[in-house]
Amino acid sequence: MFNDSIADMLTRIRNAATARRTDVVMPYSKMRESIAVILKKNGYLIDYKVAEDGTFKALEVTLPSDPEVITALIRVSKPGRRVYVAKSEIPSVLGGRGLVILSTSSGVMTGREARKQGLGGELICKVW
Repeated sequence: MFNDSIADMLTRIRNAATARRTDVVMPYSKMRESIAVILKKNGYLIDYKVAEDGTFKALEVTLPSDPEVITALIRVSKPGRRVYVAKSEIPSVLGGRGLVILSTSSGVMTGREARKQGLGGELICKVW
């Protein structure tokens, strides 16, 4: 059993991209699905779907065939050390070419969307 399901998700995607695999299957959670939605919307994933086998749900993620699309997935806020940022402190990754994912009071969103809405929150991860 693992304690940090988001870090597990990011590691599975990172390892699959390094091994040039196109499909990754992992246990389902709402947080994982919302991160997958953001990654798909920003072009880091081709598709995702929730597969249900009786009582077990799985999140199936399809990665792009080009391994250069996802260069890095870095978990920022961890269970042992939570990192929170105000709306004025949301970092930009690689001058705006990367992506920051935040968990706010209005749901999980990118740093760009959080700045537009004037929200801060927990800094989940950085992607580029």
